[in-house]
Amino acid sequence: MTKKNAFYAQSGGVTAVINSSACGVIETARKHADQIGTVYAGRNGIIGALTEELIDTSLESDQAIAALRSTPSGAFGSCRFKLKSLEENRREYERLIEVFKAHNIGYFFYNGGGDSADTCYKVSQLSEKMGFPVQAIHVPKTVDNDLPITDNCPGFGSVAKYIAVSTLEASYDVRSMAATSTKIFVIEVMGRHAGWIAAAGALVEDYGIPVVTLFPEVEFNQEKFLAAVDAKVKEHGYCSIVVSEGCHWPDGKFLAEQGTRDSFGHAQLGGAAPVVANIIKDALGYKYHWAVADYLQRAARHLASASDVEQAYALGAAAVEKALEGKNSIMPTVVRDSSSPYQWHIGEAPLSEVANVEKMMPMDFISDDGYGITDKCKEYLYPLIKGEAYPEYDDNGMPRYVTLKSGIVEKKLPPFEL
Repeated sequence: MTKKNAFYAQSGGVTAVINSSACGVIETARKHADQIGTVYAGRNGIIGALTEELIDTSLESDQAIAALRSTPSGAFGSCRFKLKSLEENRREYERLIEVFKAHNIGYFFYNGGGDSADTCYKVSQLSEKMGFPVQAIHVPKTVDNDLPITDNCPGFGSVAKYIAVSTLEASYDVRSMAATSTKIFVIEVMGRHAGWIAAAGALVEDYGIPVVTLFPEVEFNQEKFLAAVDAKVKEHGYCSIVVSEGCHWPDGKFLAEQGTRDSFGHAQLGGAAPVVANIIKDALGYKYHWAVADYLQRAARHLASASDVEQAYALGAAAVEKALEGKNSIMPTVVRDSSSPYQWHIGEAPLSEVANVEKMMPMDFISDDGYGITDKCKEYLYPLIKGEAYPEYDDNGMPRYVTLKSGIVEKKLPPFEL
């Protein structure tokens, strides 16, 4: 029996450690070369499969693949492209199977969040019906930490570490200037519906920083918020505010809504920080500075969490191992055994229970006033940001990140219009 090839793709917003998962997938597949043939990667995610732009990872040296573990962003290119339902656009799913069949691909490893889990699930279902079974394994990734069942998602621990450290450092700056100048610092973080990243910024309260945190899970009450900020400035002389991009008014409208939508149909956000800063200035008169962490938070490999890097790699490796065990339509997960000391192992979840399910912050992780986090939340967060996994640096003081050759294999099918 001819051994099958594998297809790996990255989806959605990238992270500081998604390439660590790619490294786990490719290195583990190479260890099982007697069972898995070539690992192809999609150029720009699932679009690479639809357009038959398959990157031949066998052209990359072992050293280059190993270097992925310490390189941020998506080495093969990612995309925001959500396949419609099977009923709406069956042709796209059939095209995927046609490409897989043409290149003898029997393993599909899709590295992403909830939307990619849904795609993975549908591919596993349709491939059986089309007579070319494909083992579809979802590799979890999202800085938002909103995938269900898994204790946490690769990408979150590193962005949480970056936001916690950045909020602390900026707060020290504000504290030093508060007597005669700036009294308010606002940092906007990612998190459309779930406030996990904002919660990481709230950790600075353990380091003596007066902080008010705005979560998507808590409706924005302007009067109550201003009273909380004013009280902290009067007591401490300054205040930091961590605002999630998904913070919203009681009617559901985002503070940061721009009136545009991305390719997934989600409202395009960005701008909660200046909105909040100006609300404070207009009502209280305090001088402010604000920042939007944006790409910086999810690309900061130089400050990645060691546990995050380790788990990202382990989940990529587990995806391959579970496929070789005959598993299909599943997602490997992180199962927490204890928080202190932090211990965990790899589990798994059926994609039918993962696809299109968002995990919000539990309300017992948010303080009673709605502006901070509880000890239970801190017990959850601290293990995920512990440890450093610094990249190597060159003689000029810059990190040694790898850029792959990304050679495309010869196409075998007619062109396909997206």
